Amino acid sequence: MERLKKQILTTLTRRDYTPLSTKKLAQSIGVSSQEYPQFQAALEQLRQNQQVVVDARKNINLPTMGHRVIGTFRANARGFGFVIPLAPNAYGDLYVSPEDTAGAMNNDTVVARAVKKGHRDGQMRYSGIIIDIIERGSERFVGTLVRNKGLWMVQPEGKGFFPSILVDDAPSSGAKENDKVVLEIVSFPTEHMPGRGAIVEVLGRAGQYDAEIRSIIARYGLPAEFDTACRDQARLAAENFKPDPSRHRSDITDKVIVTIDPPDARDFDDAISLKKDKSGNWQLGVHIADVSHFIPQESALDKEARLRGNSVYLPRKVIPMLPEVLSNGICSLQPGQKRFAKSALITYDAEGNVLGAEFDNSIICSRKRLTYLEVDAILKGKAKDYPGEVVALLKDMEQLARTIEKRREKNGMLHLDLPETELVYDEKGRVIDAHPADDSYPHTMIEMFMVEANEAVAGLLDRFGVPFMRRIHPDPDAITSKNLGRFVKICGLKVPRHLNRNAIQDLLAAVKNTPLSYALNMHVLRSMQKAEYSPLHIGHFALASTHYCHFTSPIRRYADLLVHRLIDCYVHGKLTKIGLDEVLSEGELIEIGKHITFTELQAADAEKELKTVLILQMLSERIGQDMDVVVSGLTNFGIFVQCMKFGIEGLIEPGDLGLDEWKFDERAQAVVGKWSGESVHLGQLMKVRIAAVNVAARQLFLAPAEPLVKERPTINRRKFKRKHHTHKKSRR
Repeated sequence: MERLKKQILTTLTRRDYTPLSTKKLAQSIGVSSQEYPQFQAALEQLRQNQQVVVDARKNINLPTMGHRVIGTFRANARGFGFVIPLAPNAYGDLYVSPEDTAGAMNNDTVVARAVKKGHRDGQMRYSGIIIDIIERGSERFVGTLVRNKGLWMVQPEGKGFFPSILVDDAPSSGAKENDKVVLEIVSFPTEHMPGRGAIVEVLGRAGQYDAEIRSIIARYGLPAEFDTACRDQARLAAENFKPDPSRHRSDITDKVIVTIDPPDARDFDDAISLKKDKSGNWQLGVHIADVSHFIPQESALDKEARLRGNSVYLPRKVIPMLPEVLSNGICSLQPGQKRFAKSALITYDAEGNVLGAEFDNSIICSRKRLTYLEVDAILKGKAKDYPGEVVALLKDMEQLARTIEKRREKNGMLHLDLPETELVYDEKGRVIDAHPADDSYPHTMIEMFMVEANEAVAGLLDRFGVPFMRRIHPDPDAITSKNLGRFVKICGLKVPRHLNRNAIQDLLAAVKNTPLSYALNMHVLRSMQKAEYSPLHIGHFALASTHYCHFTSPIRRYADLLVHRLIDCYVHGKLTKIGLDEVLSEGELIEIGKHITFTELQAADAEKELKTVLILQMLSERIGQDMDVVVSGLTNFGIFVQCMKFGIEGLIEPGDLGLDEWKFDERAQAVVGKWSGESVHLGQLMKVRIAAVNVAARQLFLAPAEPLVKERPTINRRKFKRKHHTHKKSRR
């Protein structure tokens, strides 16, 4: 029901939505005949809650704009802004002029009066006048302290515009000019007066790595140190850990098992074994650190792990979900150390088809801790310094992984080619360069095995009918698919009749290793809904999986820890017992799922923003230097380009393209010069020059290394005037 309501509202808020009847709306979303009664019930709930309306023709639409609109204010550096309504309406966001903002700041929740501004394109247009500020978006800001005309001011940082805030007595806080600080608002800005604040924490010198890390942690409210109860629980668990054989665990320490991780990893939570029987079948062992053994439900560490949701991986710093005595100690599958594990043993035939799966509590001992680069070198023949049994295991792993990958791709699994960036530091910790991260085949090997184990566990829990935390990824709706098809056509590719998973696979393959690759991969990503945690049985679109959950990383994800507890119940034969404490209700799981989905997104945003800051700081010292980019997006206000080397996006403003009048042609998806006919299109390779960097606002401004138009085109003014006069006459 909740999924259907979300899909209905998502469809109705699209700009190209036209009112549809109930049946046609259901068809556009892709509702099956079996689901249709539930769709009708979801629609009726939305109607009763006044979130949708039914017009005289029995078509479904959003409510019209009310006189009072509650929403989130998004400020612009030019003084104006927009109110994004909390309740979707048929007319979208409200423009607010500079004189009507009433001192609202970015992300504030406000009440605005909607004012009619006349019709355009057959639709009533509105603007807004803010009449009340319900809730401030934040009372604390992170920014850089500066002195301007004798006044101390802090410029808040981050995406979105925030005006500078006055600080009355900066020196008393111990802060110096160009220090990063945490500022608490004393009085918010009004229409005529700037905001005032007090410095509550000095983070360090702007531009220094430690200060930037601390500022990101403060901005995102990331967790600090563990409290005494958590530390004591972790310490006692480590002191009492005795990995001796028992009747409750299978001792498989004699198996050849290895871990494969990045070179800087310290928490090894997954290990692999593999053997082949006389029939030619494979038995893959995916052995996962048994964190649940050390963290009872509702204990201090369980509550803290649930609150954190996941570990946060920032450049050169990890904020762990669990204390390091566990995450890097007794839970980490270190080489030569006996460790408790949850083992998924999956049997395959020679074609990589699953024949069966078993699950057990085990004791393992990793033979070797390997990095992806080491494994890649071994598979390419550089293996003389490694034990023969390990080399043989890795070659078998590659063979099985390629077989599984082939089967999964045939079933529709999608793989997006969006390379990540690896930063290069000097001895002082400053970023001096960046390059695409390693994406050699061992990464895919481990990914295939983890996906298979996650799927096997979800399939097991589904057979028992217990609610559990799934990893869901809903199918794109029909309107999203239509928009993707339009984009594909603009790219000059043939649009498939049915834009299903296999068709998307073919499109991605067609642009692989071409300039269009990044733009299309990014558009496919944006056309899909985000994966999330929920007990709803929706499946995973991108993986072409009906049953899916996360099981393979309990050191760093709370969702996996929840699943491990259910596997423990299964191993002990308790999974079918009614009233089992370890089985949370669907309602409880929905609430936990919303929270840990949020913490996951927060962690990803924090990591991305810190990387961006460090790269922009480096580029701010390279003003005037050239770099190669590919056009990734086009708008009326400029051209977005992606620098693949640094993994960062920049903006070229139209005026910097050359001596012409530049206009965005939405149908052609190109920016075109009015007089010269020169154009810039998606996927185009360009050489650009770094024009300016605004680290606080996370902005990179670029310009073509050579203007597209070097001389202003000669215009036949008489001919243009006659043509313009004729056009005006025809309009009369």
